[in-house]
Amino acid sequence: MPPIPPPRTIGFTTTTDVPLYWCAYGAEGGERLLVLHGGPGAHHDYLLPQMLRLASPGGVESRELLFYDQRGGGRSRSESRDGDVTWQTQVKDLERVVDELEVRPLTVVGYSWGGLLALLFAREAAAGRIRIKPSRLILVDPAPVARRFRDQFEREFARRQSGPEIQALRDELASSALRERDLDAYRQRSFELSVAGYFADPRKARDLTPFRVTGRIQQSVWESLGNYDLPADPAFRAISVPTLIVHGRQDPIPLASSQECASALHARLVVLDECGHVPYVEQPDGLFRAIEDFLVSKS
Repeated sequence: MPPIPPPRTIGFTTTTDVPLYWCAYGAEGGERLLVLHGGPGAHHDYLLPQMLRLASPGGVESRELLFYDQRGGGRSRSESRDGDVTWQTQVKDLERVVDELEVRPLTVVGYSWGGLLALLFAREAAAGRIRIKPSRLILVDPAPVARRFRDQFEREFARRQSGPEIQALRDELASSALRERDLDAYRQRSFELSVAGYFADPRKARDLTPFRVTGRIQQSVWESLGNYDLPADPAFRAISVPTLIVHGRQDPIPLASSQECASALHARLVVLDECGHVPYVEQPDGLFRAIEDFLVSKS
């Protein structure tokens, strides 16, 4: 895997009550895309280096990509009580990041939980509860848009992780003596096996930059959503923003979740074959072609 290049610039927010780390890649003054990582409780690094392709369509830098570590993860760890970090907290943080970094017009690229965060932000804007509205949404394998789909995802992911293919890879690692020979390589391989169920081909997990999730933050945010069902919410259906959804056909998150979302928002849905939850690793050409087509279109 290619190394992750250093960002062009970095900083910490001053308008949020907890400083949030942010960084920028690509062409200063170019079209700006705000990229939201997954989790909750993770950090932006694991989207790199692959997602930097968005900054250089055709191999020439012409866009600026903005990333930030959401509260509770990465370089934005907080001393707040864990229960204080909710979906509402994350939406408010996003609003302040957009305002402070002056991201106008606002095109949001949300991956996994970041896709759901983008949708919650757009719903709150459509309902008039926040003042900043996105101009375009690009949702890459968004997290389930209803609790029933999240339950299905959890069952499917557990099934895959305990299935014969991944179990065989675990047995191979256990008998390899890699831990004694190269502890760092062993830890890397253990990470790959912990996320292998997200992939159509578990071997592709080796190309994903390792990351950590702050479990307390993840639990707190998901619990704050309760028995949610976004497509059934009239405020959600009032979102009128050009939207692209890209979903891997073999994603453990049900395709039906993105299909319901696309139907509710009249969004463009692109389904990638032979692709799980991480299309920027498994099917990058299909993913970035779909995004480029959307960005240059009129809607």
